[in-house]
Amino acid sequence: MKTILFCGGGSAGHVVPNLALMRELRYSYRLLYMGTGGIEEKLATEAGYPFLRVDCPKLVRSFTLENLKIPFRLHRAKQRALALMKERRPDLVFSKGGYASYPAVWAASRLKIPVLTHESDLSPGLCTKLIAKRCEAILTSFPETAKLFKRGVYTGSPVRREVLSGERGRARKKFGFSEKASVLLVFGGGSGSRALSDALLAHLPALLEHFSILHITGRRDSPERREQAGNALYLERAFENDMGSAYAAADVVLCRAGSNTLFELLALKKRALLVPLARASRGDQAENARYFEEKGLVRVASEEQLRDLPALLLETKNDPVLGENLANCKIGSGTGAIVRLIKQKSGEDQAGGERL
Repeated sequence: MKTILFCGGGSAGHVVPNLALMRELRYSYRLLYMGTGGIEEKLATEAGYPFLRVDCPKLVRSFTLENLKIPFRLHRAKQRALALMKERRPDLVFSKGGYASYPAVWAASRLKIPVLTHESDLSPGLCTKLIAKRCEAILTSFPETAKLFKRGVYTGSPVRREVLSGERGRARKKFGFSEKASVLLVFGGGSGSRALSDALLAHLPALLEHFSILHITGRRDSPERREQAGNALYLERAFENDMGSAYAAADVVLCRAGSNTLFELLALKKRALLVPLARASRGDQAENARYFEEKGLVRVASEEQLRDLPALLLETKNDPVLGENLANCKIGSGTGAIVRLIKQKSGEDQAGGERL
């Protein structure tokens, strides 16, 4: 049985797609995960995969003396990754990007182990640019991005199987929503979003005139809150592990514009009002959101526009052109295409036991 080492981290957006792919491969390959001691260690370990820790420094995109230490810390990380790679000798390395993946890709290149990487955003991130020449192929979520690389391959984005498996009736029953209600789902990513939560709560009475609401706050210390307002229900939860049901229950979604979330929404043909993260970002969320807004598949608002949140959400809910565009949208999960390339580049089709 061959071994595939996955890497990528720094945020859940790099880790969750890897875990979606690993789920499809786990019975055919030995799977390892290499990354820092951040979110990737937590998620990979919880999923039951052996984790190889390599503490890699992160570039801060503003002046700080900490950046002066990066060359020394990066050298240590590369040597640590090389030692682990020599010990484990994977047949393929798959990178999902982020600063945490660089040492693994560097070490694999030194040992002539083939590497695939996947870029989620329309504009390639810094790590993708740095490792591109070391990769057999650069897989992309957007067709335009693949054209930027000599070995670019458009595959689409890997979407978690569990996200696609929700069923509306069961989901409504699970959360306690009426079949007749229009349901608004609000979330802000793994750590929630204060701006979205504050805007929602500021307009809650007006919104409950039109929607029942499932609000996933991301606040660990937040107890579940359930309030009935006439025929509408407001349900607040800190986290929701069953996002398939959360999506299935919803008619409209209010959220940030991370690439993984965008492709989940489009695969499910959900009406969405996106509020791209502006601060602490290189602008990828805004760019990705604009791309799909121009195609008429989402609506986009800035944080400043959230003062008009009820009107924006009603427009999103009732826009007939948006509904027609989503109904005709052909964007689905890229998981299958990526898995096929992983099998091909690892040199063996494990399902049949034969080389491709």
